[in-house]
Amino acid sequence: MHNEMLEVFLKGLIVGVGASIPLGPVGVLCIQKTISKGRFAGFFTGLGASISDTFYSALSLLGLFMVDSFLDQYKAWVLLFGGIVIAFIGIRVYRSNPVKQIKQKQGNGSRIKDMLESLAITITNPGSIFLIFAMMAAVRLDVSSYTLETAPVAVRILLLAIFLGTALWWFFLTSLVSIFRKKFRLKQLIVINRISGIVIILLGILSFGEGLFKLILQYVIK
Repeated sequence: MHNEMLEVFLKGLIVGVGASIPLGPVGVLCIQKTISKGRFAGFFTGLGASISDTFYSALSLLGLFMVDSFLDQYKAWVLLFGGIVIAFIGIRVYRSNPVKQIKQKQGNGSRIKDMLESLAITITNPGSIFLIFAMMAAVRLDVSSYTLETAPVAVRILLLAIFLGTALWWFFLTSLVSIFRKKFRLKQLIVINRISGIVIILLGILSFGEGLFKLILQYVIK
């Protein structure tokens, strides 16, 4: 049993890391926060995505297949709303002053705000759950093979491992970016801030456009 649980834990770590590596809006935001506000701000930004990924993992593992039908039915609206949220956050990033952020003292409230900001992005992104499903299939994860006695333990270990895997990736990314953080000049920080904001806005527009296109196909062109 111990070997089985160790295997579940290792597979969970792989799923967590694999689900976090693709550089989406949160990845760009995480890098921007690390450069402008420091490693801990970037790491807490990543933790918002970790919470969302663990939540979606829990839904799939508990066998809530209604999530699939919900996403299939309302995916267009989720993409539409999610695109607006992402674009709004991108505008905030573009208009923010990284020089002022560096000089400000970052307390726990600010870090929680960073975390909630990234959580808002990932929780409205239906692509997250499909990526997690794909990663689970890639590592050949089959929780249904466990008995009534071992299944609850396996699920808890798996969710913990997925969260730790995502957190491990964000810790690695923010630590790597932080190493080069001091080499950036103030003018370069402003440029990076603008570029990060534009990238996030574009990703939001793409999500919004995809949702709008699906709605047109669904309700207009039948």
